Amino acid sequence: MNAVEIEAAISDLAFQPFDAAEFPFAFLAAFGNKDTALKRLRTGNNNVSDVPGGVLQRNNIHIAVCAEGSVGQTLKALRASPATAKAKAKFILATDGLTLEAEELLSGETIACAYSDLPNHFGFLLPLAGISTIKEIKDNPIDVRATSKLNKLYVELLSENPDWASSERRHDMNHFMARLVFCFFAEDTDIFNDEGLFTRTVEQMSERDGTNTHEVLETIFRAMNIKVAERANAQSRLPVWADRFPYVNGGLFSGSTEVPHFTRIARTYLLHAGGLNWKQINPDIFGSMIQAVADDEERGALGMHYTSVPNILKVLNPLFLDDLRAQLTEAGDNERKLLNLRKRMARIRVFDPACGSGNFLVIAYKQMRKIEAEINRRLGKTQLGSEIPLTNFRGIELRDFPAEIARLALIIAEFQCDVLYRGQKDALAEFLPLGAQNWIVCGNALRLDWLSVCPPRGTGVKVLADDFFSTPLNQTEIDFENEGGETYICGNPPYLGSRWRDEEQQRDLAALFSYRAKSFKDLDYVAGWYIKAADYISTVSNCRCAFVATKSICQGEQVVMLWPLIFGQELEIFFAHRPFHWSNLASGKAGVTVVIVGIAPRKAGPKAIYEEEERRVVENIGPYLIPMGNVIVEKSAKPINGLPRMDYGNKPTDGGNLILDRDEKDALVRDFPLSEKFIKKYVGSSEFINGVPRFCLWIKDRDVNEARSIPEIDARIESVRVLRKESKGQQANSNADTPHRFVFSPHREGAALIVPRVSSERRPYLPAGLVDDSTVASDRSAIIYDPDVWLLAIITSRMHLVWIANVCVRMRMDFSYSNTLGWNTFPVPLLTEQNKADLTACAENILLAREAHFPATIADLYDPDNMPENLRHAHERNDEVLERIYIGRRFKNDTERLEKLFDLYSKMTAAVAKAKPAAKATRGKAN
Repeated sequence: MNAVEIEAAISDLAFQPFDAAEFPFAFLAAFGNKDTALKRLRTGNNNVSDVPGGVLQRNNIHIAVCAEGSVGQTLKALRASPATAKAKAKFILATDGLTLEAEELLSGETIACAYSDLPNHFGFLLPLAGISTIKEIKDNPIDVRATSKLNKLYVELLSENPDWASSERRHDMNHFMARLVFCFFAEDTDIFNDEGLFTRTVEQMSERDGTNTHEVLETIFRAMNIKVAERANAQSRLPVWADRFPYVNGGLFSGSTEVPHFTRIARTYLLHAGGLNWKQINPDIFGSMIQAVADDEERGALGMHYTSVPNILKVLNPLFLDDLRAQLTEAGDNERKLLNLRKRMARIRVFDPACGSGNFLVIAYKQMRKIEAEINRRLGKTQLGSEIPLTNFRGIELRDFPAEIARLALIIAEFQCDVLYRGQKDALAEFLPLGAQNWIVCGNALRLDWLSVCPPRGTGVKVLADDFFSTPLNQTEIDFENEGGETYICGNPPYLGSRWRDEEQQRDLAALFSYRAKSFKDLDYVAGWYIKAADYISTVSNCRCAFVATKSICQGEQVVMLWPLIFGQELEIFFAHRPFHWSNLASGKAGVTVVIVGIAPRKAGPKAIYEEEERRVVENIGPYLIPMGNVIVEKSAKPINGLPRMDYGNKPTDGGNLILDRDEKDALVRDFPLSEKFIKKYVGSSEFINGVPRFCLWIKDRDVNEARSIPEIDARIESVRVLRKESKGQQANSNADTPHRFVFSPHREGAALIVPRVSSERRPYLPAGLVDDSTVASDRSAIIYDPDVWLLAIITSRMHLVWIANVCVRMRMDFSYSNTLGWNTFPVPLLTEQNKADLTACAENILLAREAHFPATIADLYDPDNMPENLRHAHERNDEVLERIYIGRRFKNDTERLEKLFDLYSKMTAAVAKAKPAAKATRGKAN
């Protein structure tokens, strides 16, 4: 369940009559517990509570329903309960149906409230659903509650008005919802001069069954589009109850005022939404949550899109806010310097070309207003109006509803900042009527010309829209003071790996990359925003950019595809956040591992790398986000490091006819004992890691006739011949006359070292091992034939893991091992015979440690949470021996490992490049 669904369930629970016996189970159900789990608790099988009236769920919560007036004492009993500690409960909760108290045991934080007020505290309890609590929501859940109420209203209205769900009318529906958001906010912040005016008027003037609610709303909306002085002469005179609403205009209530028809339930949802305190709304939080309401595909993800302020500031602070704060500190109380800073900020444009509901823009605006307010305080002019125009905060959004909410969010943020820094009276005096400029463009950011959306200077032309929400794509010439100013591009564009894009998105990337690079189809979708930003920065002076992106664009083959194009425009990475977890409000701590990369015109000066809580100042940041030159690892057909050749395993292209599972193999040997000589073990990634037994027919040319004398083998071989002959693949066709053989078969007699090509990134080491010649490695593995044992120590080291993790391709959350990109390029120091002997001992110890746990699989042994201590110790010893060969000591962390590896790679490739001309010259002499 997501946060919005949980809020709705808690609200329903608090609204119903209190049932003491049922409450613990209904409460747990509201946080996503399944019926089967609740059934076990009800029967007592899993309920080990030692408190009267208690229900204890292991690793979660201890709940007790108590007699009236004894909530405090019961909470103490829950806290002191031995069962609470033994079951590792995270929360305790006590209620008598009138009041409720709860405590998070780790932090000691508590809540105490009326039982009916529980929905206002649900954010405190979100960890019960596996959701990481975000402070802004924990402290103020109004945004989630508002989203929940409006979502119910939206769904009910579409059910009653199915024509409004059509593509032709969906914009009207979204327009209507945006108007409601403004009205709810305005009535609770005195913008309507009468607290609760909107909700109270709807409640008083509409029928309880909802039949005329649309007419009441249409009249209110019409009133707010007529200037007060013109109302007496309006063609259709306003009723007295509607005349109390102020003139708003600004395009917000212009155009059609048609409203969908209401049911009794829809009217109730509307009044419930209006009953919330919208004064406390956070436009950045609410906006990012509600954007999914209007999207049928995303409605199930309500509330999951919220990006926390700390995460947004990881982008905005190093992009430009830190510099503004530093200038403020340097200015002190110097009037000239303070005025210069205020003038500078008035000319800063913040541009988010994937703005969604505008949360990056809103946070940037609020942070800049905070700095401006401090300037005004130091100047002794706290009543000064802001010189930071909303029109300097530009955005592009593909969907119209989030774009509408982005505009509203900025308007609300401006009003809240005016109230905070100038006072309610001045804020109200200047708020209405709204301006009519449109500064959020609805369109495809990868197809629009960013220079037209956010031009490099004020145009002196002001284009006004008749309708606040009808933004034409050519709405580009909005007057804003930024001559000689700065532009900062930021945001969190859609990631979308190549497998997850639709055809239109594929065409978007093709339009950007097809004329720049031969290979680009495997780039993540977010790469399109980086190349558009690079083009923009190369044209506009005083411009920088920072996006949140998948870590994939700084790993593997995507580095080769993207970063030369950016560096080639004389740009550099001026700051970066190394990979970190970007979480959302989904249960189970859903999220993605991301990076933040800032790009700017190349210039000398320090750069900053952020990792966890550390900030490092470096001379240059390479495309792998470590301190290094702009070195890019490219595929090599053969090892350039002195290591032996590594092949991919054997490829059958057989339609499954040459491959056998255990049952098929046993049946074949039972029916035809002579067949056993043609069967070998067959091992790829899954077979090696999970211990899955598979086999293959391995028939040498000299044995074909004997093998085909066995009817089942003959039938299988014939099926392979037909499949290859009919195949469109050249490799299959050319091997149709030898159907007993694999199409690619490097297999050799003797021992081999096998490396699965796909393995989970959760494991602390890459899985690898030794096999004998009774095993054929499949093409889902890489293989070294007749290996020295010390090679296993290299491959299963932490050094090799971090290299593969950064330079090879990723498949979702798995490593995809590459011989040409990962093995052939892996930098290894020159090894002495003693080094090799030491590493051989380490490899043997690893194998012995594994053997001690037979028949445990590699998956069992390398589970990071359950790795046997002797095996962990063997690997740590291996790492110590190898790392001392590299630098004479253990590395401090993976970043230091990468820095050393890339330094060695640079030297290694330079030596290879230097040797090539000499080799060519030698060949020339021989001729």
